[in-house]
Amino acid sequence: MLPVFDDNDLDQIHSRGITLKTIEEQIGYFVNGIPYVNLVAPATAGHGIRVFSEQEVNALARYYRERSGQITAVKFVPASGAASRMFKHLFEFAVTASSRDKDQHHLLNDKSFASVKEFIDSLDRFAFYGDLTQVAHRNGRPVAEALSAKDYRSVIRHLLGGEGLNYAFLPKGLLKFHSYPEGARTAMEEHLVEGSLYCKDRTGKVAVHFTVSPEHLDHFRSHWDRIRAYYERLSGHLFDVTFSLQQPFTDTLAVDLDNQPFRDDEGRLVFRPGGHGALIFNLSDLKQDIIFIKNIDNVVPDREKVVTVLYKQALAGYLLRLQSKIFSFIRDLEGGEAGDALFDEIDLFCREEVMLQVREDLPALTSKEKATWFLNLLSRPVRVCGMVKNVGEPGGGPFWVKDRDGRVSLQIVEASQINRDNPGQREIFMRSTHFNPVDLVCGVKDAKGKSYDLTQFIDPSTGFISVKSKDGRELKALELPGLWNGAMAQWITVFVEVPLGTFNPVKTVNDLLRENHR
Repeated sequence: MLPVFDDNDLDQIHSRGITLKTIEEQIGYFVNGIPYVNLVAPATAGHGIRVFSEQEVNALARYYRERSGQITAVKFVPASGAASRMFKHLFEFAVTASSRDKDQHHLLNDKSFASVKEFIDSLDRFAFYGDLTQVAHRNGRPVAEALSAKDYRSVIRHLLGGEGLNYAFLPKGLLKFHSYPEGARTAMEEHLVEGSLYCKDRTGKVAVHFTVSPEHLDHFRSHWDRIRAYYERLSGHLFDVTFSLQQPFTDTLAVDLDNQPFRDDEGRLVFRPGGHGALIFNLSDLKQDIIFIKNIDNVVPDREKVVTVLYKQALAGYLLRLQSKIFSFIRDLEGGEAGDALFDEIDLFCREEVMLQVREDLPALTSKEKATWFLNLLSRPVRVCGMVKNVGEPGGGPFWVKDRDGRVSLQIVEASQINRDNPGQREIFMRSTHFNPVDLVCGVKDAKGKSYDLTQFIDPSTGFISVKSKDGRELKALELPGLWNGAMAQWITVFVEVPLGTFNPVKTVNDLLRENHR
C-alpha cells in the first residue's frame, strides 16, 4: 500500500515523470526484498563461452568489415561518473597529513601510503603532468619547489582542487590519460580515435554517443568543440558525437530503514539516480542497426589498439552472422510453410549457436504452435559479449541462471546478486573462470529493420538495494536492473572469449602507470 503523499510530494513525483504505480512498485521491492539470482553453473570455455581460433577471429572481423558499409553503427560509452574514486588514496594522504600535522616525507614512506609514494615518484610520467606544472606555477607554488620542500599536499591540491586542475570533480572522460608527441589525450579522445577504426557508416562518418551527468554536459560539449577539427583531420572522417543524460523518470525513491519515504531536512522526498541500468532508455533511443558498448575508462594508446579493434570487429562479425540466420528463420516462419525440417534446424541453432533453451514438449505441438513459439523466442535483440579470463578484477561474470519460471539462460551476474551464504551458490560463484569487461556488440533491430523497444526486455526483479546515508541518517536506495545485467536479461545472449589485452580499465590514477597505458 502506498504511503500518504501530500500535494508537494505529488508535484515532486510527477515533475520527474514518475507514476504512482512506479513508486508503489519501488516500495514493494524495499518491503519484500529483491530475490537473489539462481545460479546453475558458471559459463566456461566450451560451455557457454565460445573460443574462436585466430583464423576464425580474422574471418569474422573480415566479415564485419565487408558488410559495415551496409549497416549503421554507433559506439555507446557510459561516461557519467566523476573521477573522485580514482584519487581516494591521495585524498586519504592529504587528510591524514593535515590532521596529524606530521612530516609529509615520513608519512609518504609509511607502508599504508605506498600507492601515494608511487604516484609522487612517477609524477612526470602522467599525461597531465604538463598541465599540473603550469597551474601550480601560476598559483605560486611550482611542482618542483613543492617536491623539493616535501610539500606533497600542495601537489595533490593542485591536481584535485578547484584552484588547480579540479580532477576530483571532473568526469573521468575528460581526464588526460595518455601522452603523445603531439599532446596528451583524454579518455574521451581515445574513444573517438578507437571508434574511427571500426564504427564508420557507409559515408565514412563515425558515430559515438556518450551518456553524461547534467553537471558535466557543458564540459563535454566544450571539450568536443575544441577538439573536433583536430580529430576529423587526424582520422580523415567526420564525427557524429552526441550526448544524453540519465532521464529523471528513472530516479528511484529513497526510504528509511522502516521502508517509509525518506525526507530531507526540509521535509521533501529524496530521490536517487537509478544506476547505470537506467541507461537502457538512452540505448533504446538510438536508431543505428548495431551498438558497440564500452566503459569510458577502458581505453589504450594507439600502439595497443590493434588487438582491441580486431576483436571488436570479430564480435560484430559474429553478431551479423547470427542475425542473418535469425532473420532468415523468422522470414521462413512468417511465410507460413514451416515444416519439421525447418523446426529441427531452428531447434539445433537455438541449442548450439545462441544457447537458448527449447521447451521439452515441443514435439507435441502443432506446426502452427511451433512456429509461433519459435517466433517469440527469436524475436528479441541480440548481444554478443566479450569475456576475459578472470584475474581477480571486481565485478560481474558470465553464468547459467534459472529464472522463476524454470528457464535457464546465459546472464551476466554481479556478485551482489548472488546469495553467498548459500554453500551451493557460493561454490558455483567461486568456480567462475571469466569476467565481464563490458565489451558488448548489440543488434537492436528486428528482421524488418524496426528498432526494438529495449525497455520491454528488462527483468525488473534484478535490481539492487543498498544502504546509504544523507544528512547523517541512513537510507535505503534502490538501483534499477544493471544495464548489462537485468536490463538485458531477456535478450538473446552469446559469450565469446576475448584476450585480456582488450581490458585495460583505469580505476585508480596509478593504473595509468601500467605498461598498456604508457
